[in-house]
Amino acid sequence: MSVQKTRLTGIILFCARCIPLTIRKLFFQFLFTLFYHLTARHRLITLHNLSCAFPEKDMAELIRIAKGAYRNIAIMAAEFFDMPSITPHNVHKWVELEGREHYEAGIAQGKGLLYFVAHFGNWELMAFVTPLLIKPMHVIYRPLDNPALDNIIEYLRTMHGNVLIPKGGIGKRVRELLQENQLIGVMSDQNVATYEGVFVDFFGRPACTGVGLAALALRSEAPILPGFLVRQKSGKYKLILKPLVEVSRTGDQQRDLLENTQRCVKIVEEAVREHPDQWLWLHQRWKTKTHQADKNG
Repeated sequence: MSVQKTRLTGIILFCARCIPLTIRKLFFQFLFTLFYHLTARHRLITLHNLSCAFPEKDMAELIRIAKGAYRNIAIMAAEFFDMPSITPHNVHKWVELEGREHYEAGIAQGKGLLYFVAHFGNWELMAFVTPLLIKPMHVIYRPLDNPALDNIIEYLRTMHGNVLIPKGGIGKRVRELLQENQLIGVMSDQNVATYEGVFVDFFGRPACTGVGLAALALRSEAPILPGFLVRQKSGKYKLILKPLVEVSRTGDQQRDLLENTQRCVKIVEEAVREHPDQWLWLHQRWKTKTHQADKNG
């Protein structure tokens, strides 16, 4: 990012931060409540996803979770402008870390660490505080379609030493970083096209999921460390690092990709079941259908 863009981004964030967080939360919650009621398409996607994932719940409960998912995004938006004010000295007022021993066990292997995260809780804050609580990481990401918003996201994600790696042809570079025992941030909880992934079970439905994470783990022998930033009732967050994922290496490439991807997706499902209103239900997670794979095959 150029110096001029960096300065402009800093000014925008500072001006917004002058508005008290409480007021910002009220404003964005009002805005996303309107969005929930006025944009039928995304509301129906959210409710359809929830009804398929939780067939045992009645509609009143599903609507409550759906509104909670919108509220989660609203709180993210409100907190977004405070992130530049978070430092190594005050980060513990925002986030507490649980499970550091799992990070230590993974990084001690000397093969790098694949930091597996999801669109859960406040995922932007998670990227921001990881270098403050653990260590800076290299983040594999897809640039946003909106250049202005992408500049702001880049500014915040890299403020404390993170490095962004755009998707596409990055396998060799990531393996080099893993050989240097670096931390690599990978998001793998969204729908992909059939040529990018495999179908695994997610809430009892076949979900096409990218195999990049599993492929990197198999080629590099780097361990996989799942992490979730969970919002507590107090409003503070807990960064929960889960035990390292057991990676199957049978020698059967397709089987290993499938089994290891399924294990990672199962971990996401467990987190979402525990806090269903903190996941991105607005996304069409089951958009790609199994018959498309059959047709392409």
